[in-house]
Amino acid sequence: MLDQGGLRYRSGAGRWVIAATVLGSGMASVDATVVGIALPTIGREFHASIAQLQWVVNGYTLTLAALLLVGGSVGDRFGRRRVFTIGVIWFTVASAACALAPGSTTLIALRMLQGVGGALLTPGSLAILQASFREEDRGQAIGAWTGLGGVASATGPFIGGWLIAVASWRWIFFINLPIGLAVLLLAIRHVPESRDESAPDRVDVPGALLVMGALAGITYGLIEGPAHGWHGPGPVVALVTGAVAAGLFVVVEARRPAPLLPLGLFRHRQFTVTNAVTFVVYGALGGVLFLLPVVLQVVGGYSPLASGVALLPLTVVMLLSSTSGRLASRFGPRLQMSVGPVVVGCGLALLSRVTTDTSYVTGVLPAVLVFGLGLAITVAPLTATALAAAPVEHAGLASAVNNDIARIGGLIAVAVLPALSGISGSAYLHPGALAAGFTAATKIAGAWCVAGGLLAAVGIRNPETGAGGTPAPEPPDRDYHHCGLDAPPQVIGD
Repeated sequence: MLDQGGLRYRSGAGRWVIAATVLGSGMASVDATVVGIALPTIGREFHASIAQLQWVVNGYTLTLAALLLVGGSVGDRFGRRRVFTIGVIWFTVASAACALAPGSTTLIALRMLQGVGGALLTPGSLAILQASFREEDRGQAIGAWTGLGGVASATGPFIGGWLIAVASWRWIFFINLPIGLAVLLLAIRHVPESRDESAPDRVDVPGALLVMGALAGITYGLIEGPAHGWHGPGPVVALVTGAVAAGLFVVVEARRPAPLLPLGLFRHRQFTVTNAVTFVVYGALGGVLFLLPVVLQVVGGYSPLASGVALLPLTVVMLLSSTSGRLASRFGPRLQMSVGPVVVGCGLALLSRVTTDTSYVTGVLPAVLVFGLGLAITVAPLTATALAAAPVEHAGLASAVNNDIARIGGLIAVAVLPALSGISGSAYLHPGALAAGFTAATKIAGAWCVAGGLLAAVGIRNPETGAGGTPAPEPPDRDYHHCGLDAPPQVIGD
């Protein structure tokens, strides 16, 4: 049970807490997307291969995804403000180091450290709001966090493109220094401490190490195997090690009294299928969005700034997700979770037009609107279904698992999609080769999304109907908050 605070939404103290959590979580979420705009520039400066650029993105995602559940657990146990503050300091220092990186290998290592900081501060932001505000003001506080965080995510690539244009790609990391300092001061002065007194006495360290080993081994094998060939033992050993670690994780978690991930959640078919759909759809989206800024700049001749604003209309389309959530509550989620991924897949396939039509209005915008509509149809019922399948006392954990699986899907897709589409070595710097590979990548990712829709059609069941023949409504204490492109909405519940 979360602590119940007494802050009022319209009080000065309440606004300072909102500001601290918005700036902190926004700093981490923006960093997950803005780096993509800088990839062509980083690649040219460091003479990096496509595999090295994959690691620049996946190094951050790897540690963030592997430690996200740990960050939430540590915050509940040792104090949410304390862990949030440590995460802010860690993330800010790592950002400064990234800005000074002399080469791609160093940058990759520092990005992994950055992800550790992100995993410490990200779960705490919503938990702090939930614990700090009065029950009657909590919805408004979290709503403000959602709206302002959405603005930050939407403007992040634009700001990143502008910084690259007027200064250097290094400034997309330097900009975190003043933001991090501001968050630190706000957290120290204005954020009340809170903790979960019922949290386990010990953090599940074995589980955390095993999930890290599993993701690291699988990711390394999938990136380095195609990049350097499968003749050496390294990639194969990494894949086997990752698979063994994943198996051991299941065994260890099944036996621990307070596991990092209660495996009983996956005994519910609805929960398992929903997370499988999440993995596929968000994986496809993450893989294509990794390549899109590179294609726009190398093939389409877009500036970093222009490629940074290319996805801004998506934010407007995503506002429709609230309507989608209401429809799913009334008619059940199966239809929307079946149709939505197919629409996303069609939109991703339409992105292949950017290799032949460099006009934004006719080449990029139609695809963005279509896959944005697909996401608007999908995300709210997807998250609601994941939660409805879990016991109410595990609502927050079920949301975190669903959010983490989306990030893991993107991690794996970024590792494997370039190789599947024939993009290797320095091919990303050659417009013809990159255009051919991106066309194949969009079709592969589109097919993944269609498969996700078919999986939902077969595996998802509408809830039992209540009075009037409509599905019973979701419990009122579950609020859905969309946080960005790389993950589905987070959910706050008891």
